[in-house]
Amino acid sequence: MSSPDQRAAKLATRLGFFVAGFGLAGWAPLVPFAKQHLAVDDATLGLLLLCLGIGSVAAMLLTGVLSARFGSKPIIITSGLGLAAMLPLLSVAATPATLGTALFAFGAALGSLDVAVNIHAIEVERAEGRPLMSGFHAQFSIGGFAGSGLMTLLLAMQVDALVSAVLCSCLMGAAMVLAAPRLLRASPQQAGPLIVIPHGFVVLLAALAGVMFLVEGAMLDWGALLLAGTKHLPETQAGIGYILFSIAMTAGRLGGDAVVSRIGDRAALFWGSSIAIAGFVVLLTVPVAALAMTGFLLIGIGASNLVPILFRRAGTQTRMPIELAVAAVTMVGYAGVLLGPAAIGFVAEFTSLQTAFWMLAALLTIVPLSAHRAGAAQT
Repeated sequence: MSSPDQRAAKLATRLGFFVAGFGLAGWAPLVPFAKQHLAVDDATLGLLLLCLGIGSVAAMLLTGVLSARFGSKPIIITSGLGLAAMLPLLSVAATPATLGTALFAFGAALGSLDVAVNIHAIEVERAEGRPLMSGFHAQFSIGGFAGSGLMTLLLAMQVDALVSAVLCSCLMGAAMVLAAPRLLRASPQQAGPLIVIPHGFVVLLAALAGVMFLVEGAMLDWGALLLAGTKHLPETQAGIGYILFSIAMTAGRLGGDAVVSRIGDRAALFWGSSIAIAGFVVLLTVPVAALAMTGFLLIGIGASNLVPILFRRAGTQTRMPIELAVAAVTMVGYAGVLLGPAAIGFVAEFTSLQTAFWMLAALLTIVPLSAHRAGAAQT
């Protein structure tokens, strides 16, 4: 049975993941307002949005170093409050340069929070002595639903964009204030190098994370277009596929810790990725749209616990400091999100979107083929 301190630390970890998902998703409904306010074209907007990703990746390695030196607690508090503070600024940026700078800072806070809260989750899971990572990651998805839903609701009610952002920011700040005293105390300063080039097992985990984040990014950016183009589904209904994917992934993570406790990391990696591959086959081969969309369910449920397992494996290896291993896995994962959708578009331009998705399914086979190695104990 968990002690009061352990229960408090679990709550704080869930709140950290929730705030990360809430903040990121809360920005999405503001994008059209920012474009209209700045009167920029799609190309300029795309470059501005890239600033968020660049800020995230730039902060991740530094976060690993700082967490190794000072512990994850101060990083979670600082980055979580920073994320909350930056959201309103995104709604009032008056020039493209101002918005780009704000997005870079917003992304840096998000990237720092993502790395630090995963490090904290590993520490909490180790203290509890049982899998908890899937449930923690589910809170990111739940936060995403809540953030996008609340912001969209406020804007639909004709609430000013700045006021809407401030209200969401206050909720994020309150969550961080609630979490702060419950976070595990910062670990003492570590001896040894704080910069270690990832190699071997950590490189494998990072590569697998990149594949899985690429799958998630493809579902978000290209799933609706695939349904509209190959299944002749009306564009107004094509987004249903991603909704099914998101629901399945969240549900899979909420129940994932119990499954992983029963079958272990190695089997969960193998069978989860195999189910996701089967989902791609259904999605790409079944001609009836309503049936093909079950592929999104299979991909979501199959992929749901793979990234949490990879983070846990980064926390069990001893080849390099855990904080830097988590930062490396996170950085490569984000690279998959940032570069993957663009690569899919490039392939689709010269072949077809369906061919690009078949290539994605083929890439996903790396995960079951690597499950034995990735799920093995490392010393």
